[in-house]
Amino acid sequence: MRASVAVTAGIGATAAVVVAALVQTAGDDPLGAALSMAVPAEYKTLIEDAGNTCPEVSPNLLAALLTQESGFNPDAKSPVGAEGIAQFMPSTWETHGIDGNGDGKRDVRDPEDAIPSSAKYLCTIAEDVKDVPGDKQNNMLAAYNAGSGAVRKYGGVPPYKETQNYVRSISTLANQPTGGKSASTKQAATAINAAKKMIGTPYSWGGGNANGPSTGTCCSPRGRSGEAITGFDCSGLTLYAYAKAGISLPRTAAAQYAASEPVKPGKTRPGDLVFYGKSATSIHHVGISIGGGWMIDAPRPGAKVRYSPLDTMPDLFAVARPVSRNSKEI
Repeated sequence: MRASVAVTAGIGATAAVVVAALVQTAGDDPLGAALSMAVPAEYKTLIEDAGNTCPEVSPNLLAALLTQESGFNPDAKSPVGAEGIAQFMPSTWETHGIDGNGDGKRDVRDPEDAIPSSAKYLCTIAEDVKDVPGDKQNNMLAAYNAGSGAVRKYGGVPPYKETQNYVRSISTLANQPTGGKSASTKQAATAINAAKKMIGTPYSWGGGNANGPSTGTCCSPRGRSGEAITGFDCSGLTLYAYAKAGISLPRTAAAQYAASEPVKPGKTRPGDLVFYGKSATSIHHVGISIGGGWMIDAPRPGAKVRYSPLDTMPDLFAVARPVSRNSKEI
């Protein structure tokens, strides 16, 4: 149905603007008792109402989806033409868009139309794939991302990396427990010190867990296997470092972003996680900021855990702070 919003920038002033755009709309109040993340105050009632359109959709799920789609940006537009806060493609909007506020227009860039339209479309999809085996929520989200036909073809979530990350990230965000606390400065320092001790450890695709370096899996997008290498990949390193600080993070970088709190420009501090990618569902790298424009990361196959400048990659997506919610590894 949609394509993720591309956000690409270098480090410095431009990156600060990008990060600001990602988090500037987030309020401090959670959406009722059921929502474990912040949403813009102006959208709370819309999400609460639309989130009860059908049994398969909840306010928490809808808010998580909108976070992943656009970061609550009603003017978002993807390179392939998906538009608005819910990232509808024009053809899908033509069929499923509704006049939610009754002003006589169906405007994909108007949240009062787009948010209820998104919920209605989710309900339509849920009905369309109700007979597909597996988790009904996951199948619905996969169909929202890749189309109902793909879900029916593969008998569940299709083997597309973006779709799998999309489903995992939204489910993590929607289902995380309430009441979590973001990492304290003491926990951040503990995580940094743990990561520092791993400087020089080999990169291993799929390697690393809460206990330390481990053999990885096969294979990276370029065919590099970690099966014979004891070490860390990028998210394995951050998972390990924060486990030492008493915070359990999900396994993948995209899921770690979904389980963390975005940090506003000017509020970042050492220990925050730095994420790279074109969208929340296509995050491909994460490092631990140590301040001064540097981070500790496990950069790529063939390399070792090291200090890297934040501009080591051009597609900074966001800075976020881990949250302690006693979550399980994903």
